[in-house]
Amino acid sequence: MTTLPQQFAPMGTLRASINLGNPILAQKDAASGQPVGVSVDLATDLARRLGVGLTLLVFDSAGKSVDAVTNGQADIGFFAIDPVRGQGIAFTAPYVLIEGSYVVAKDSAIQKNEDVDRAGIRIAVGKGSAYDLFLTREIKQAKLQRAPTSPTTVDFFLNEKLDVAAGVKQQLEFDAARLPNLRLLPGRFMVIEQAMGLPKDRDPQAQRYLRQFVEEMKSSGFVAASLKKHKIEGASIAPGFIR
Repeated sequence: MTTLPQQFAPMGTLRASINLGNPILAQKDAASGQPVGVSVDLATDLARRLGVGLTLLVFDSAGKSVDAVTNGQADIGFFAIDPVRGQGIAFTAPYVLIEGSYVVAKDSAIQKNEDVDRAGIRIAVGKGSAYDLFLTREIKQAKLQRAPTSPTTVDFFLNEKLDVAAGVKQQLEFDAARLPNLRLLPGRFMVIEQAMGLPKDRDPQAQRYLRQFVEEMKSSGFVAASLKKHKIEGASIAPGFIR
């Protein structure tokens, strides 16, 4: 019978898939160039509890990060919950909630979220991101055009002269501050539930342990303290939930 550390880290070290495409979860430290953020902090604490080493596998997009866990190249990851991803990943309950928003040119006739899904409107979205998956299901008349990664979505939107860019509200606010003539639409078009996950074929005991770990990290204040340490604003702690 395999032990819990073996179930999580069959290669002997816990391989954590880290997505730099979502700045709320992870970013590169300006001084060291190493990934930092709430996802790194959670992975570090999980490895410590399991008594195994930690290897960070760093990706520039959610899609690549998801693929690493789905294909068993990574043991855990940090993702937005989505039914498509759920085919290959066993998710925990969410630990943070993030808003998805739209940005347009300042002189755009689009004034609210309800104006976006219309014939002739072209929406830029990061390939494989939670927004891509959500909008692929929900958008009926507008057309999606996919940027290589979420952080490049606004530049792609400008270069391709598209009508709307979709993404993490905080990333869009950053882009609107660094680039002229952009405007965020009020409100949000979705709430993203960010969770941890591991390959779906892993032992149910490991799946239960990870779910319990996330709940403890929320209730103990660990997640809130990590977000504060990394100066992350706009993400709220998800409510407690055991399943």
